Amino acid sequence: MLNNKEDILKLIQEDVWMMDILRAVQTLHLPDWWVCAGFVRSKIWDTLHHVKDRTPLADVDVIYFDPERIDEQEEKRLEGKLRSLLPDVPWSVKNEARMHTVNGIPPYTSSVDAIAKFPETATALGVKLDDDQQLILAAPCGVSDVINMLIKPTAYFKENEERRSIYENRIVAKDWQSVWENITVHHW
Repeated sequence: MLNNKEDILKLIQEDVWMMDILRAVQTLHLPDWWVCAGFVRSKIWDTLHHVKDRTPLADVDVIYFDPERIDEQEEKRLEGKLRSLLPDVPWSVKNEARMHTVNGIPPYTSSVDAIAKFPETATALGVKLDDDQQLILAAPCGVSDVINMLIKPTAYFKENEERRSIYENRIVAKDWQSVWENITVHHW
């Protein structure tokens, strides 16, 4: 049973594959880095649905915040370094100091600020290792929705019609209910 952040951290600590990924990313020494979104959410929902084999991820999202180096080629170079360490992982590396230009919104202030502005509360999660090898979970929207298998828009995606439309389109495209039957989707 998962009840809180500590339970989620324990779940991840016990997963060798997830910890190997976190250790690989840590070797890059990126500023304000996190492995986020489906990497964390899917593990939680697989556990709550008693899935024995990990649900495949389209990608493993690595984010960081470096306003000094906002070149997309740097992100590709970092993906290459990670592929050399763990070639079977579908890496996706993004510098959140650059992503506001892609998303057409005001600049993020940090990686956690970017996570808070992900479309769904259950996806607005990130995890990393600190310098003492301690696991840290960022959950700017809390963990209640992901633990209770609820898909809801983040506050940021509730703010205007265009973002609400993005949220609704993601719900259809991701079709999470076909993978995890016990989740509940909230609409407007």
